[in-house]
Amino acid sequence: MNEIKVAYIWEQNLIEYCDRLPAVLGRASIVHSLIAAYGLLNHTKVIRSKSASYTELKLFHSDLYLDHLKTFTHVEDDYISTAEDEQFGLCYDCPPVSDMYNMVSCLAGGSVTAAKSLLMNVADVAINWCGGWHHAHRFGAEGFCYVNDIVIAIEILRKKFPKILYIDLDVHHGNGVQDAYNLSKSVFTLSFHKYEPGFYPGSGNIEDIGTLNGKGYTCNFPFQGLYTDDTFLYAFDSAFNMIYAYFMPDALVVQCGADALARDPHGGAGLTLDGYCLCIQKIMKKRIPTLLLGGGGYNHTNASKLWASVTATVVGVTLDDNIPEHSFWPKYRSDYTLKIQPLLTKDVNTKQYLDKCIDSIRENLRKYLKQDDKDEHLEPDAKRRKIEIEEKAHEIKIHSIFKKKLVLKNDEIHKTDEKIKNPLDVYDFDD
Repeated sequence: MNEIKVAYIWEQNLIEYCDRLPAVLGRASIVHSLIAAYGLLNHTKVIRSKSASYTELKLFHSDLYLDHLKTFTHVEDDYISTAEDEQFGLCYDCPPVSDMYNMVSCLAGGSVTAAKSLLMNVADVAINWCGGWHHAHRFGAEGFCYVNDIVIAIEILRKKFPKILYIDLDVHHGNGVQDAYNLSKSVFTLSFHKYEPGFYPGSGNIEDIGTLNGKGYTCNFPFQGLYTDDTFLYAFDSAFNMIYAYFMPDALVVQCGADALARDPHGGAGLTLDGYCLCIQKIMKKRIPTLLLGGGGYNHTNASKLWASVTATVVGVTLDDNIPEHSFWPKYRSDYTLKIQPLLTKDVNTKQYLDKCIDSIRENLRKYLKQDDKDEHLEPDAKRRKIEIEEKAHEIKIHSIFKKKLVLKNDEIHKTDEKIKNPLDVYDFDD
């Protein structure tokens, strides 16, 4: 894995806007500081995020929604959502906040920048832990998500990569992304999540496989609550390998929501770091362009442990179990270690139930993706469809996606954590 090129998307405004999200106040700084404290940025190319343009946001969101966001310049603490706000989902779990449009533009820009890193062959794997907001819909916010940066990034990637497999590891069903591609054959959505009566968002059952032209190109693996690493890995290994072999994607987009970790206040699953990281290892072995995004994760220190561990997995570094000293070190005061203990409760997902789900997935793939049964577990030969990229001394052209010249510029800044003194090289995409 050390041979791959890894881009880590960063920008101080991106961290600060993400810190302001009501559901995860301050989380982004905790995550970034732990990754920096472990020295993982030295193993990546750090690329400065650039806010998404109005045109890029409109790749998914309606102009009605985006224009309404622009009306929120300064929101008082006692602001009460209007009927019009509620039409756009700006209430309850997604309350209006100040400078809303710029926040949404900045958050989406992190994933747009990551996608461009893959398009331009700057990276084989691009990481944006400030992204992954999979519940937002075309006309509004939902489920703590003000913008669906995932769909926007996928739309950017589709300019070069004809077939994209989206994988959602969040404890909640990735309904916003699934709904966006419910009719599509070019984007296959695969979601592993908790599915129980009353658990948000209430969608994502095993029979939910897409609609009309896109039927068969959606896959949901619904778990009963408190599922463990063993259950998760058994399901993932079977479903992912089958779908990969049938669909043969050109690129992967993975939402690594951390709320399936044990003891997450909004979760209800029982995963540890091993469950996630072993899945990421399987994904990395495919060696095709991969975008890794954040998502849920409401125990902030556990989310930072996970995303630091996934970053380490990608760059091939083994982390010390002792959390290194840095500004947020006191927040890990329970034991100051990286490990997340599994739950002691019983996993009610039986092998019989899991096999039944796997059989259902297999039948859908056979029926709708039309591949010979004997090939379903084989590794596709040409995993990456090569598209010629012409590089010149002062420009990079990719199928006229970018009308302006784009170059990488090296800049030197200091890491945000005052305990980390070494300078950090950051690269910009400059028009």
